[in-house]
Amino acid sequence: MMTAKRLMSLDVLRGLTIALMIMVNNPGSWSYVYSPLRHSKWHGCTPTDLIFPFFLFIVGVSMWYSFKKYGEGVTRKALLKVLKRFLVIFLLGLFLNAFPKFNFENLRFFGVLQRISIAYAVGALFCMRFNYKQLLIVCTLILIGYWGILSFWGSGDVYSLTSNAAGKLDLLLFSENHIYKGFGIPFDPEGLLSAIPSVVTVILGYLSGRLINVSENVIEAVKKLIGYGMLITVFGWFWGYVFPINKPLWTSSYVLYAGGLAMLFLALLLWVIDVKGIKKWTKPFIHFGTNPLFIFVFSGIYVRVIIYLVKSTNSEGETETGYEYLYNHLFVPIAGNMNGSLLFAISHIIVFWLLTYILYMNKIFIKI
Repeated sequence: MMTAKRLMSLDVLRGLTIALMIMVNNPGSWSYVYSPLRHSKWHGCTPTDLIFPFFLFIVGVSMWYSFKKYGEGVTRKALLKVLKRFLVIFLLGLFLNAFPKFNFENLRFFGVLQRISIAYAVGALFCMRFNYKQLLIVCTLILIGYWGILSFWGSGDVYSLTSNAAGKLDLLLFSENHIYKGFGIPFDPEGLLSAIPSVVTVILGYLSGRLINVSENVIEAVKKLIGYGMLITVFGWFWGYVFPINKPLWTSSYVLYAGGLAMLFLALLLWVIDVKGIKKWTKPFIHFGTNPLFIFVFSGIYVRVIIYLVKSTNSEGETETGYEYLYNHLFVPIAGNMNGSLLFAISHIIVFWLLTYILYMNKIFIKI
């Protein structure tokens, strides 16, 4: 069994996913985004579709090391910690959805932070209650059960945008006023029913943390992660032929496909950083990884401020948001529409990194 030595690759993966989440959420213009930086329109999986499950996966990995401090089972101390964190993250998500208009009549109830809070809390309770063999059974039941729910409670094309069971349940429980409408109709990609399989994404991370910890050394852990990662990825890929890989529905095939790739990517980082010792490039991501949710929330507030609260009038007398002004007058003249949009996103990553760097150098770690 490996010692409790902290593995730098875990911090790097956490920081990398947060940095990429911020990047893909903030192009200069949604009309000019390179295809790998877009989500799939429905079925399928782009590199961008892997970022969120990778983050939930690393939440699970971190849970393995965190829960070791509380002993076996659902202890009062551990339960209180989980419930407190669930509430804080969920309420922060609601705040972000409301800010700055605070129009509660049309407040979206769910979102990225709410999905993180639910997947974390339910996954944590399962991981504290069951051993690893039981967790494998739990994961299998959840994935097959979710497949059954979508297959039998949808209508027509049960995996389509308009007739899937996940969307119908959200409409029934919350009404269209409180549901995301970015797909052209009320449908929330972070809705309630699709949160169920996301729990498995967290558990896969937890089991990967256990696998690393019980290995004799890092090289053995890398080999195991590669083996299991390849097996799970391939299984998810083939399952996708009958149960499509789909991020908005967080389908069971998507859970395995993305989870397996997360294991492979973690194995790569372990090999490069903790075995080969190639670490110089990791510093910015370590900085992001020390205050991940804080910087994600801060970036969300910043973007809403410059969109809704900062206005200007251009030479044609049209009102521009602060977001549009920066893109149109700073980045487009430098790099054009497409590359200017990309440069806009990258520049914001740099700005937010500077903030995490200042926090890191002052040993300020804001735990959410």
